[in-house]
Amino acid sequence: MALKLIFMGTPEFAVPILESIYKSNHKILSVYTQSPKKKNRGQKIDSTPVQQYSEKQGLNLRFPETFDEEEYEFFKSLNPDIVVVVAYGKILPPKFLNSTKIKFINIHASLLPKWRGAAPIQRSIMNLDKKTGISIMQIIPKLDSGPVLIKSEIEIKNDTNYETLSKKLSKLGASKILDALHLIEINKAQFIDQNENEATYAKKIDKSEARINWKDSAKKIIGKINALNPNPGTWFKLNDSRIKIIKASEVKKKGKPGEILSQNFTIACADNAIQILELKKEGKKEMKAFEFVKGHNLVIGKILTNE
Repeated sequence: MALKLIFMGTPEFAVPILESIYKSNHKILSVYTQSPKKKNRGQKIDSTPVQQYSEKQGLNLRFPETFDEEEYEFFKSLNPDIVVVVAYGKILPPKFLNSTKIKFINIHASLLPKWRGAAPIQRSIMNLDKKTGISIMQIIPKLDSGPVLIKSEIEIKNDTNYETLSKKLSKLGASKILDALHLIEINKAQFIDQNENEATYAKKIDKSEARINWKDSAKKIIGKINALNPNPGTWFKLNDSRIKIIKASEVKKKGKPGEILSQNFTIACADNAIQILELKKEGKKEMKAFEFVKGHNLVIGKILTNE
C-alpha cells in the first residue's frame, strides 16, 4: 500500500530526494519549504530549489513562517502517514512531532551520531574524515538524536569538495529514502538508538573560519579549501588583495609558515606546503594559478601573514 506523505525541504540537496519520492508510487500530499527571499536589495524574488521543482510538478506548496494553531489544524487535516524532512531549515514544534499516528523521518548527511547539526558535509571534509554517508532517522525534539533506520556510507577522497560530496550524498539519499519508505510500508522498519557517547556536532560555518592560517598543516588547509568550496570560500591576503583558493594540492616542501617558495604559487605551511592551482582574486573571475602569476610578480621568500 502506497504511503501518503508530506515533504519538508529547502535547498538543492533536497531536490533529488523529493524527485525520487515523486516518481515512486507514494503520494505527496504537500511540500513545505522556506519562503522565497528577496535578492539583490529587493530587486528579485529568489525561490528555493524545492519550490522550483514542486511548481514544475504541480505539487501543493506551503510556506509557513510559524507553526501556529491554524497551521497545525491544516497539517492534521492532510492526515499523512509519514513526514519526510530534508534540510528544511525550520524546527518542528513538539506538538507536531508528538502525533501518535504520523512518523517523522529525516535524511541527515552524516553517519550519525557523528556530525549532528548544521554543517555535517563541511565538517567531515575539514576533519579529514575518510568516509561519511547519510542516515535516515526518526525525528525527536533533540537535534539529530533520534533512532536510526538506515545508514549508508561513501568514501571521502583527498580532492573531494563540498559541492561534489553534497551531490553524491543527495543521490545516495534519493535511493535510500525509497528503501526506508518500503520498510515502513511493510511494517518492518527497525529504528536503532544512537550511542550518545559517540556524538559529535557540526556547528554552522562561521565566515571567520574561511581565512587560511598558514600555521596549520598542508593537509588541514586543503581540507578547509575543499570543505568551503564554493561558499564561503577559503582565502588569504596578497599585497592587500583577497585571494580565494579554488583548488590546491599538497607538496613536500619546507619553509616558514606562509612563505612563498616558488613562482608556481607554492606556499609553506606548518607541515609541508600547498601549491595553488586555481584561484579567484577579489573582484575578478576564477582563473588558473599560472595565469594569475603571469601578471603578478611573486616575491620568493615573502611571508604571508594572518593579520
